[in-house]
Amino acid sequence: MIQDSAIEAVRDWVAGASRIVALTGAGISTASGIPDFRGPQGVWTRDPEAEKLSNIHYYMSDPAVRRRAWKSRVDHPAWHATPNAGHRALVDLERRGKLHALITQNIDGLHQRAGNSPDTVIEVHGTMREVMCMACGRRGDMQPVLRRLQSGEEDPPCEHCGGILKSATISFGQALVPEVIERAMQAAEHADLLLTIGTSLQVYPIAGAVPLAKGAGARLVIVNAEATPFDHLADAVFRQPIQEILPALCGAGTV
Repeated sequence: MIQDSAIEAVRDWVAGASRIVALTGAGISTASGIPDFRGPQGVWTRDPEAEKLSNIHYYMSDPAVRRRAWKSRVDHPAWHATPNAGHRALVDLERRGKLHALITQNIDGLHQRAGNSPDTVIEVHGTMREVMCMACGRRGDMQPVLRRLQSGEEDPPCEHCGGILKSATISFGQALVPEVIERAMQAAEHADLLLTIGTSLQVYPIAGAVPLAKGAGARLVIVNAEATPFDHLADAVFRQPIQEILPALCGAGTV
């Protein structure tokens, strides 16, 4: 009964809000078959060596790490994953004119595939769906490079300058893009309701969006399987599977 009343309260907050900001992490994509990194069945939990693939220093200096990284990109479940009901609930919010911004730590592109506008989505860690050259800075679609791998290349170089290619994601040791972080923080500061979904809220600077939004007067709703450092600030906290609880909270399908 208490949980039912909490769901109804959040639905009322959503109905009355006009500048909702969502902050999503790996948890929203696990129901689509994309494992997280540090969870009980996370990629790095099961294989600690795999963390090197996301470290720019290992990636740039060790061809063996790059070869393994490229193989993991070819085999990545995101290429075949489909958005789940949690993603679609956020699309519904945008279509109702309520979603001001969608800040995501994910690189899988499922928010855009679900139907959220690319102009609404702020990808703070970049995207695996594009490739970039570390030498000349060219960017492009990842698929042609994946086809080169499938044709037998193991560490495909840039076709323009011969430089090292990697996905257009932010690896450990790489600087975040200041303009992207500034845009995310500005969105959080202007939110009247902040939904944090499937994120541990332990990675900075983006976790700082939570106290920033709360300090500016926004209500805070946390949806995550595990406790976060900001649960004590939240107006409501939910532990249920995201694909089940988020549509209920957002009032998906309502006017």
